[in-house]
Amino acid sequence: AGVGTGRGRLSARLLQRTRMTSPDTNVAVRLLARSPASLKRKREAAKQLIEGYYCQLTKGCGNEFCANGNCASCPGFKQLDNNQAAARALELYRTRAELCVGWPTKKLRSLLYQNISHDKFKHKDLKSVAENDTDVICSEKQKQDSFQDISYLTEEKVNEILNVCNETGDFSLLVRVIGRIFSSAEKLVKSFRKPEMQKTCLNCLPKNTPADVEKGDKTITVFGCEDSVPCCSQQKSCDCLAQSVKPEDVTVDVKSVQRVYRKLLLHNRIETALINALMYLSPDVECDLSYHNAYNRDSNYLNVFIIVMENHNLHSPEYLESALPMFCKAMCKLPLSAQANLIQLWSTYSSNDTRRMIEVFQQLITYKVISNDYSSRNLVNEDDVVVAATKCLKLVYYANLLGGVLTLENDDEESSQETRERNLQQNLLIEDTNYKKGPRVDPLEKILNFKTIDCCRPVIPYDEFVNESLNNVLAVDKDYIFFKVDSEKKFSFLTCPFLLTPYTKSQGLYYDNRIRMFSERRITVLYNLVQGQQVQPYLRLKVRRDHMIDDALVRLEMIATENPSDLKKQLYVEFEGEQGVDEGGVSKEFFQLVVEEIFNPDIGMFTYDSYTKQFWFNPTSFENDGQFTLIGIVLGLAIYNHCILDVHFPMVVYRKLMGKKGTLEDLADSHPVLYRSLKDVLEYEGNVEEDMMITFKVSYNDLFGVPITHNLKESSEDIPVTNQNKKEFVQLYTNYILNQSVEKQFRAFNRGFHMVTNESPLKYLFRPEEIEQLICGSKNLDFHALEEATEYDGGFTKESRIVRDFWGITHSLPEEQKRQFLQFTTGSDRAPVGGLGKIKLIITKNGPDSDRLPTTHTCFNVLLLPDYSTKDKLKERLLKAITYSKGFGML
Repeated sequence: AGVGTGRGRLSARLLQRTRMTSPDTNVAVRLLARSPASLKRKREAAKQLIEGYYCQLTKGCGNEFCANGNCASCPGFKQLDNNQAAARALELYRTRAELCVGWPTKKLRSLLYQNISHDKFKHKDLKSVAENDTDVICSEKQKQDSFQDISYLTEEKVNEILNVCNETGDFSLLVRVIGRIFSSAEKLVKSFRKPEMQKTCLNCLPKNTPADVEKGDKTITVFGCEDSVPCCSQQKSCDCLAQSVKPEDVTVDVKSVQRVYRKLLLHNRIETALINALMYLSPDVECDLSYHNAYNRDSNYLNVFIIVMENHNLHSPEYLESALPMFCKAMCKLPLSAQANLIQLWSTYSSNDTRRMIEVFQQLITYKVISNDYSSRNLVNEDDVVVAATKCLKLVYYANLLGGVLTLENDDEESSQETRERNLQQNLLIEDTNYKKGPRVDPLEKILNFKTIDCCRPVIPYDEFVNESLNNVLAVDKDYIFFKVDSEKKFSFLTCPFLLTPYTKSQGLYYDNRIRMFSERRITVLYNLVQGQQVQPYLRLKVRRDHMIDDALVRLEMIATENPSDLKKQLYVEFEGEQGVDEGGVSKEFFQLVVEEIFNPDIGMFTYDSYTKQFWFNPTSFENDGQFTLIGIVLGLAIYNHCILDVHFPMVVYRKLMGKKGTLEDLADSHPVLYRSLKDVLEYEGNVEEDMMITFKVSYNDLFGVPITHNLKESSEDIPVTNQNKKEFVQLYTNYILNQSVEKQFRAFNRGFHMVTNESPLKYLFRPEEIEQLICGSKNLDFHALEEATEYDGGFTKESRIVRDFWGITHSLPEEQKRQFLQFTTGSDRAPVGGLGKIKLIITKNGPDSDRLPTTHTCFNVLLLPDYSTKDKLKERLLKAITYSKGFGML
């Protein structure tokens, strides 16, 4: 005791003093010792007090006006889990904190509160009041006890429990029921079944069923039967059940679940119970799906995910920390067939419900991305929560497409021909094909028998699926490696392209093209070493400016005929008589000049619509198939070599390049006048035959104004268009204009395009409108974004006088001169994918003030600018340089 605490020393001294004053030392010992009965009573009292604190922290006292900050009934109380509540109860016991009056008769007090005011409750004798309401308490207790053995929930049961809780003012009963049902997959699967799912066979009827009921009577409905739901849940072979329910049908009543959630989420304690239950439920569900084949044994296991996803508060911060991530990981364990069923169900949802589910997973992805610091050693691809949320969002994405406007007409002939050519090339080429690995077709598309390109208008716009925060932290080079080489072991966000911006996807395509170029170069070196052949490692084109088309197309035709794989080498262009070395800039000008020549209306390969300012294939062109094939090759080479073209095709061209046929909706963009006329025919409510007098024989003028007629059907001039066949007329007319009339030209064009891009993930990553942006660049020229991204060298800084003057002049230029400036500095007059902010322009000092014109290295986007003495001189020299910028030379 002497070396113990201060309290120990004091006790020792007190003992010594007692012994001094008493002649009998045994008396002092008897004064300090406690009897075993006394210690036992003290422990029992402490135990009851601690239990009181614990129940007060977890269940509350039932007084909604409680001012005790350590009571769960207090309005500002923060809910605790069981472990936290136990630790807090011990702390409250040590400090002898306040315990609410009347505990543990919480139910009694909540009943009394219906008739007693808050002030009176503090001073009135509880016992006298309780004696007057004993009958009420007993009846309410019987009601509550009847809900203790609930094994599943229905909307009626929830309403009944809510009524009891509202009468007593105590929601502890509902909290316990919700926690018990929503934390058990077995109980949740049985809950909220459709009314017809309550119909059961004779084997499921309760024991008190009348004896005169005959087997096979289909009019009997047993509600609340404890045995009927397990029978339906376990898919037992019941004749009655098999006739009314198909195994693939969803058995949960979604509307009923939505109504229940609207009532439950009004109470904070119930939502806390839902959060805790979800945290207990998710690991069990993940284990059941991973190791016990829960869905294969019972397809109704899908009900768990349907019910949980109807919670409209899943995107709130309370769920984002733990509950929702755990649930997403469990959802990822669903087999493909279950995911397909979930997609098909969600495709029937309204736009508001679809958008709500999008927000749930987008919030989780954004929250995790912002909360973590990702780097080359800590990739976002390795974050299990972000990956799981992305996979779940993918299900919503497919549901969004399936629920939209679909066009299921595909150009099967072109697709099969492309596949045969690709397989033949792969069989003939003896080379390492590891770089070709990576998903070409999503497994969900196979099981759904559906392609993303089949959707022409989704329920929710595509932009709402893009997550900017994720794109900002994604290491595309590492992600591409996972996509092509290690896609089965590591997750790649390129497998979910809907989440990525066009710029991010274009980076992935750039890496794919570059790796293919290096592979072709490697193969060339091997041929040179082994066989002694002098094979060119580049796709070299030497052209004359005055004979651009002849030189380029003849050379490309020879390559396409002799060795098509050479088209996948890196392009190297040389203008005869010029000293420019192609590091990218010469190729850009080459493509621009070729496109200007090819789309010249005087050549007659394409027709130009002055109203839409777009080109379309000339169905009466005199050019052979080879010419259109070469044009397709040029378009493919532009994508392959990361060049932007000034091409003006309607969107239907890019949809056809991806294997779709043109439809009536495509006419709105390519032939708007004809589209409006055909829509008028469809929407006309009068007599089409008598009022319009049109037949299945159509006519139009060719490029030279010569009228051409075409029969949509045999003997079409004798078949009038009527109210009954007007839909057929519109369909045949549309098919002729967009498909049949240009079939020969487009097939050749498509063949040339896929000679270059057949092994590219182009179709997998991009939608038609994104391919147009990839080829043509962005139409929006934001020079302020270009200024922000520009770097300076050679003595110039952002604050230099000439730099400020330069940007002042540039911003004041009209649109046409801005395009000339871009052409002069970058080799293209259009912004790349992602806008001008993605161009790394470098302005460097090129000596002191002089009369020299500004010059550029278009391959590297470098502008060489002398330090002109005045702003006027700078403007005069710059405008002259951008106006006369044809040709290349060595500086």
